[in-house]
Amino acid sequence: MTSPPLVLASASPRRKHLLEQAGLLFEVLPSDVEESYNGEPPGEFARRSSARKAAGVFSLRPAAMIVAADTIVVLRDPASGKDRVLGKPAGPAEARSMLAGLSGREHRVITGVTVRWGEKERTGSRETRVRFRTLGADAIGRYVATGEPLDKAGAYGIQGRGIHLVESLEGCYTNIVGLPLGLLRALFLGVGVDALPPGPCG
Repeated sequence: MTSPPLVLASASPRRKHLLEQAGLLFEVLPSDVEESYNGEPPGEFARRSSARKAAGVFSLRPAAMIVAADTIVVLRDPASGKDRVLGKPAGPAEARSMLAGLSGREHRVITGVTVRWGEKERTGSRETRVRFRTLGADAIGRYVATGEPLDKAGAYGIQGRGIHLVESLEGCYTNIVGLPLGLLRALFLGVGVDALPPGPCG
């Protein structure tokens, strides 16, 4: 069957680049939905947020197939044992604070993805574990000064200079970038469209 028009409900240049690399033709129509974390399990939050973003853009492009995603960084507080969800930093000071908290520790990157086509909708999430090198204040300051951390969850971009902060990872690389392609393929198939070939992460 012919694939429907595809709309990416995100302004992220990283997600746009991943879809372009996969050979897909699509329109970019960012969602203006912003979800607040309410203490739910982080994976549920990421899935809920992506579904809300997809619904907002679907109302504008009801004949298209909508792809929406939300990526969060989750850091366990060693004192309380509770998860702290790190979104995009509000500015350089918060970026430095986030990176200092991630230094020398493992965190989780979770991306929720929703594909919606008409009445068909599939939502899922993927998780990747990332460990940072131990970072000094000077290294953090130099990285923040590049401006790269300021529009990214957890204040770093693994596809850019942020790769040098990472000691190891376990799981899907494209999930950290912001769109796990193996999950996206499964969600496309779930709504009845074979739009992606098998590739990274399944």
